[in-house]
Amino acid sequence: MSPRGVAIPDLRERLFAAAERVVARDGAAALTSRAITAEADCAKGVLHTHFAGLDEFVAELVLDRFARSARQAEALEAKVGQATVADNLQEVLLALMDALPPAVVGLAMTRPAAALRTREGFQSGAPAFDAIQHAFTAYLRAEQRDGRLPADADPATIALALVGTTHHLLMTRDPGRGEGTKETTSRLLAVLLRG
Repeated sequence: MSPRGVAIPDLRERLFAAAERVVARDGAAALTSRAITAEADCAKGVLHTHFAGLDEFVAELVLDRFARSARQAEALEAKVGQATVADNLQEVLLALMDALPPAVVGLAMTRPAAALRTREGFQSGAPAFDAIQHAFTAYLRAEQRDGRLPADADPATIALALVGTTHHLLMTRDPGRGEGTKETTSRLLAVLLRG
């Protein structure tokens, strides 16, 4: 959370969602505090009231989306024995891809101060890919104990492959071009989960 804090959690999410819409519609270069507040239908200075600046805002947006994705991955353990292992994993993988649109990930990487703040957040313990990998491993081990994953499968390696592929797709995908994320993750899961 910002050192200044955000008094109203709904406002924070409203600003984050507005920023995502601006970037998706107009590109990363169009992201300004004024564009965000206009999209969120807020007073012009509200972003700077709650964040030290646009770079801190972008870093907080990325950290928030990673934390949301980690919570979704952790919720997998409640799904042990339900649906299929592949379906459960794919649901989280697709949610992760939706939570971190390429333009937002790119924005955090192209703004050096935002990238630094994001790295500092991860180094301070904010959930990132390692938390998601840990949750995938725990889920797969639970499914293995229940007999829904072969005894000779390696849950930690499968989790690493899933997270590595997701990272690659986040960094390289171009929405609307090439094979869809759902098809790609389906093929990956079919190979990784094969008995």
